[in-house]
Amino acid sequence: MLSAKSLFQEIIDDDESFALFCSIAAGGESQGGWENARIAALVPRSERALAPKITRHGADEDKHGRIFNALMRKRGLDPVPVPPDTDYTMLLERGGIGLAHDRLKSEEPLTVQDIVTYLAHSRVTEQRASEQMDLLRKHFADHPDLGRAVKMISNDEDNHLAYCHEELLRFARAGHGRAIQRTLRACALAEIRVYRDVSLAVTAHMGRILGWPRARSAVLAAGIHAVYAWERVAGWRRMVSLEMPERRDALGGPATAAPEFA
Repeated sequence: MLSAKSLFQEIIDDDESFALFCSIAAGGESQGGWENARIAALVPRSERALAPKITRHGADEDKHGRIFNALMRKRGLDPVPVPPDTDYTMLLERGGIGLAHDRLKSEEPLTVQDIVTYLAHSRVTEQRASEQMDLLRKHFADHPDLGRAVKMISNDEDNHLAYCHEELLRFARAGHGRAIQRTLRACALAEIRVYRDVSLAVTAHMGRILGWPRARSAVLAAGIHAVYAWERVAGWRRMVSLEMPERRDALGGPATAAPEFA
């Protein structure tokens, strides 16, 4: 029987597929860390109070990358090259979602609208991250090797999502409501396409590594397309709603340290 738990268990039980999974995850998190660090450095003068939270966001992402690399080292594995078709953050950037890397590599301060764009992009992608980590936490919180990592990353992603809600609501009250909703909708519709394509690519790579029968791969691909169809019709709306979170000032303190993996 196919289930999220059984599929992921199969992936983590095999060294080659586990190394690919962790390398993809580490690469995306490290990229997110760099992006947030650059945004924090370029925050406009009027929003300097936001810079420590953006820095905390980036530090969390860097920490997640280190955690995935540590999980590989614990098994005696080295990171492997990330196939371009599985690079979620790169594909989003190529699709014009979020702030372009060329913009972040310059020294010109960002505008308030740039910060709104960053927060809207983060609100959408953190929704995905929070849901994915919640699923892993549900099935693997008690896993002897993954448990601590899954719980820590899941908690961080929930903090990131809460922070995005709170800050976007602040900007909405300041008169940016229409721009926020317009940007959220564009980001959400683009993200669900990228997520579908990356999911198909990851499934194909894992299938080759693990020797999945063609029929099994076809069933998984059909499931991915079905999820996309639902998200295209209605599911994207969960990514654009805004409500004041229970976790207030979720990124108001310093980042927590990554756990040690013996």
